Amino acid sequence: MTTLFISDLHLDASRPGITRLFLDFLENEAANADALYILGDLFEAWIGDDASDAIGDAVAGALARLHERGVPCFYIHGNRDLLLGDAYARRARMTLLSDPSLVEIAGERVLLMHGDTLCTDDAPYQAFRKQTHDPAWQRAFLARPAAERRAFAEHARAESQRYTKAAGDAITDVSPDAVVATMRSHGVQRLLHGHTHRPAIHALAIDGRDAKRIVLGDWYEQKSSVSYERDIASQSG
Repeated sequence: MTTLFISDLHLDASRPGITRLFLDFLENEAANADALYILGDLFEAWIGDDASDAIGDAVAGALARLHERGVPCFYIHGNRDLLLGDAYARRARMTLLSDPSLVEIAGERVLLMHGDTLCTDDAPYQAFRKQTHDPAWQRAFLARPAAERRAFAEHARAESQRYTKAAGDAITDVSPDAVVATMRSHGVQRLLHGHTHRPAIHALAIDGRDAKRIVLGDWYEQKSSVSYERDIASQSG
């Protein structure tokens, strides 16, 4: 049994080649999997289910077809698409999961996250995340005209790029202590997440037991996925 995991595609009209690559991935590789998990940031920006989006329409249709072929799709929100809601999930026939989510794959307990909550050393980002995850803030934002929401998203993206360059890797990567604490609190030896764009399989020990943290890659220049079977995870890109 093979389960596929992807994250951080950041689909956007400025990079149509990546959208085509993803649609091909759904039509071919994902169609042969037992399940597909998307761990956030499928889109570069998502300003609400009510906003017209050609890429969103194409992706929803492709995911619905994948579901019809017997492959369920599960979705955890990222920091760029936290406003993706139930309406879009119904169109795409995918199941929204909380962050984090504990799932069982081939008899093994695996913790899934987007990964941004593990970056605890990045205080400015965590403050911004807290604000944008507040239900009152989200309701007020979604009440704005689509043009205003789109302008806000473009500004936030530019500020994020500027800040990431200035802050450096040490601040924007996960905190090792946060990783261990999170895995310990959920009683798991396997963690999969995205967000950092630093694909790798990290071996670590938690309370004397071997553990693994598997980090998904982004899709800025090529596809990146993890194929997971019991105790075996392989990355492709």
